[in-house]
Amino acid sequence: MRFPSLVIAALFLSVGSAVACEGVAVEDPAIYGGDLCLDAVPERVVVLDPSFGLGVALDAGLQVVGAPLDAGLQVVGAPLDLMSDETLKARAERAGVTSIGAVTEPSMEAIVALQPDLILGFAGSDSMASGIHPMASQLAPTLLYTNLDWRGFYRLLAPLGDKASAAAVEAKLADFEARMADLRTRVPRDRTLSVVRITSWDFQVYMDAPVTYAPFALLRELGVQRSAYETTEDPSLSMKRPDLEELAALDGDVLFYIVGGTNDSDSDGRFEEVTGNPLWQMLPAVEEGRAYRVDHAHWMEFSGLDAANAVLDDVERYLIGTP
Repeated sequence: MRFPSLVIAALFLSVGSAVACEGVAVEDPAIYGGDLCLDAVPERVVVLDPSFGLGVALDAGLQVVGAPLDAGLQVVGAPLDLMSDETLKARAERAGVTSIGAVTEPSMEAIVALQPDLILGFAGSDSMASGIHPMASQLAPTLLYTNLDWRGFYRLLAPLGDKASAAAVEAKLADFEARMADLRTRVPRDRTLSVVRITSWDFQVYMDAPVTYAPFALLRELGVQRSAYETTEDPSLSMKRPDLEELAALDGDVLFYIVGGTNDSDSDGRFEEVTGNPLWQMLPAVEEGRAYRVDHAHWMEFSGLDAANAVLDDVERYLIGTP
């Protein structure tokens, strides 16, 4: 990341000692580094992640001025558009959000120029948080949310937006919970679902587990039955990476598969290679015509309520609606 030493040094010198909060207190055990004290309701917010944090912040009515909307690099060195949710990207651009680079290499010069009064994002691990928090927090109060509870993130941010947006968030969350309650009564208990992500280099299976990524946690909340291979009570096991032969364990009655997005599997031949393989074609759901491609944008770049409802759309259309 490009954090010029002179800028950082200047920021350190400008920071005073901590005092009791006389402004807006932001308190939650999931805030990395502890609770925050803001001088006032933030008017210039920079978001460090291009999906979860950005979507929730926009929904909550925060005045987002910057976010990472540019391309980055994969670990294997191939060009990659890390902001592959085109709908969310377009929404951010309409809202006047300035790109601060890529999530893997945000430009400190761009962040400084935006003069944020709050920096926020989702930190999926302490290592990620500890890498950026010491630097970002010298520029502005920095809220890195470490909990997978996306509803809690909404309720944490809603008081920092305008009152109308806060009320709208509560109404939308209530509508969502009502929809969840309805779908729970209609999800078939005698039909199993398998889900796999096809990337350019491997397969990824996000588990039905006590701790798992938001879309798959929603499946668990709904009572969706996954295959034995995809189910665990181990809170430390959230994903498996099967090889081609192990795909046979994805023996659900219905199969969701995810391609593209933050990798090139839908355009580099990998997708066709996999779906044309006899081992893929022997999967029960594929043989029965019950394999459905679902959109990477809401399954792999979960951005809040819009993504959550899109996941429920897939469940309702393909799992409940499949004869």
